[in-house]
Amino acid sequence: MVNIENKGNLVINGMGSSGGGTFKKVLINGKGTVHGDVDCYDFSINGTGRVVGNVKGEHGKINGSGDIEGSIDFDRFTIDGTGGIRGNVKVNKIAISGKGRIGGSLKGEEIKIRGNATIGEDCEAEEFKGEGGFKIGGLLNADVIDISIAGECSAKEIGGQSIKVKKGIFRFLNNLFKSVYPVSLNTEIIEADEIEIEYTKAKMVRGKNINIGPDCEIDVVEYTGTFTQDPSAKIKEVIKI
Repeated sequence: MVNIENKGNLVINGMGSSGGGTFKKVLINGKGTVHGDVDCYDFSINGTGRVVGNVKGEHGKINGSGDIEGSIDFDRFTIDGTGGIRGNVKVNKIAISGKGRIGGSLKGEEIKIRGNATIGEDCEAEEFKGEGGFKIGGLLNADVIDISIAGECSAKEIGGQSIKVKKGIFRFLNNLFKSVYPVSLNTEIIEADEIEIEYTKAKMVRGKNINIGPDCEIDVVEYTGTFTQDPSAKIKEVIKI
């Protein structure tokens, strides 16, 4: 990163626009727009701000309804409200509370979703924690995956070392509105050493120790260690390797 210690701040209040550049702090309040790439330390959008370019920094946050029409590279990034990033996201830690939209891939050490997130391509992390609903167009891959379903969740494939999928804490709401808001995880393949899932639909579940919980619909289960199945789970074929 470019040395930004002696750089100034970019602050847009209300309706306004500015070119990109290198700054110590970038703050967009209201309906401001930045045209061009941004390199900074602190980055924040409050309101309906927009950046037409890529953004790189240490700490970033979108409050309200912010859009970045490029890719981002941050140490820490937070989306509160509705945030859209058209390109790829590379972060150390990211937290999405509310509704986040990522057009490309998401790569990070720690990914936390609390609300609803849409990721166009692959999602890769050391630790992935999802509470709510998400849609991942490609592979969800993390060492530790912990999903608490409170909506409709989907990924093309899911892989890791430890995968746990449970129904969310708002069980009575899920049951009440199940016909309107589906509560399930849909994927083609789940593969990990330790797998514990419920409310999941998959073509293949493959691993060492597998626990298939209630309301699962699985075509094939392949395991090398231990296997248990809830009576309500529907499995077409179980194979011990």
